Amino acid sequence: MKKNLMLIIFVFSQFVGLSQKEDSIQIRKIFNEALANGHSYNNLRSLCKDVGNRISGSEGAQKAVEWGNELMKNYDFDSVWLQPIMVPKWYRGATEKLAIITPINQEIEVLALGGSVGTNGNLEAPLIIIESLEKLEETPSEMVKGKIVLLNKGFDPTTINTFEAYGPCATQRFNGASAAAKKGAVACLVGSAASPTDDFPHTGSMRYEDGIEKIPTAAISTSKADLLEALSKGNQNIKLALNLTCKDFGMVPSYNVIGEIKGSENPENIIVVGGHLDSWDVGEGAHDDGAGVIHSIEVLRIYKELGIKPKNTVRCILFMNEENGNNGGKSYAEFAKKSGEKHIAAIESDRGGFVPRGFSFDAQNYHLMNARKWENLLKPYNIHIWEKGYGGVDIGPLKNDKIALIGFVPDPQRYFDFHHTEDDVFENVHKRELELGCASIASLIYLIDKYGLGEETP
Repeated sequence: MKKNLMLIIFVFSQFVGLSQKEDSIQIRKIFNEALANGHSYNNLRSLCKDVGNRISGSEGAQKAVEWGNELMKNYDFDSVWLQPIMVPKWYRGATEKLAIITPINQEIEVLALGGSVGTNGNLEAPLIIIESLEKLEETPSEMVKGKIVLLNKGFDPTTINTFEAYGPCATQRFNGASAAAKKGAVACLVGSAASPTDDFPHTGSMRYEDGIEKIPTAAISTSKADLLEALSKGNQNIKLALNLTCKDFGMVPSYNVIGEIKGSENPENIIVVGGHLDSWDVGEGAHDDGAGVIHSIEVLRIYKELGIKPKNTVRCILFMNEENGNNGGKSYAEFAKKSGEKHIAAIESDRGGFVPRGFSFDAQNYHLMNARKWENLLKPYNIHIWEKGYGGVDIGPLKNDKIALIGFVPDPQRYFDFHHTEDDVFENVHKRELELGCASIASLIYLIDKYGLGEETP
């Protein structure tokens, strides 16, 4: 009996060793293809330069839909189709001006926040600077009434993961207008949700509370927020002039773009990989989220090129409207639920095209524990982060107790240099870093497809 047990253990160890060697060879082929023959950089150049920025509901967004549909059809994926959705259409307008008119005369770069109302001409009012939403709540209404509020909670520079610093600043941006309006403010400005001190304002989404007056709201750069702080500390009475011509046009039709390679053994099981096709209407949306779009398409292209035939269906989704509504993610999840589709994993890339570090799992503990068995296979590629965390906005609506939602984690230090700005352009994406991201995601999907993420043990 003991000899039989030893023989079984020996045979199993030999099988595991051969399997790991086979996986190691295949992963090396994936990286070689991405780095030596990859299409990712040229495809990103085309998305950024031929299409450009692509806020939902715009001509650029429709052009991006056509671009993604044509590209995936040209790669001859098994199926490519458009999923109709409805998205908001908001137009920035031709005029965005902000100026200090006292105590000095100086124009300031400004970007309206997505969804803001316009000023209906030139709006002149005194400025009050308030550190945070919490401080605004404590400030008496008589000090705020009739003024332009600047909320200026900056990034915590001691935070190693910049996404942790982003959250409080994004909350200020998202809720600032209505919070200021409740106190009687006539407009709201926010210091940009950004890690560097520079002259680029960072736009982004905001919302108005029902029943609260809608006041214009916009972002200024970190350097100009510092300037206003300095003037304020000199006991100067600051007066600003703001002019925004943005406008909301309601909901309009658009599409998610979907392509897939059908599973050879279990086609009913679906592994999603995706990024969001829309971007803000400034810059070119290169890191946010052109990189994620390209990562996702390149996964399927690499599989086709290398002849990898997944057991499960691998589906690439270019989601529309992540930036200001997430109707693409919500609509896809509704479609999947109504169709009775079985999703076993979903991976999203929406943190830029920087050097890959690993993956975060919004999943059950056993999903993560099973994924960690592959650490040694990806360690040679400097993939070392395997942790509980966030999946992504677009894949979030798929969440249930069975699916593993996985976020691609690149190095975070430079992302908020470019996020939501005019500087988010193709030239600021590093070719090799983009290619390494493609290969990392393709390798993880290869392993999930081959082995699964297991079942919960009783």
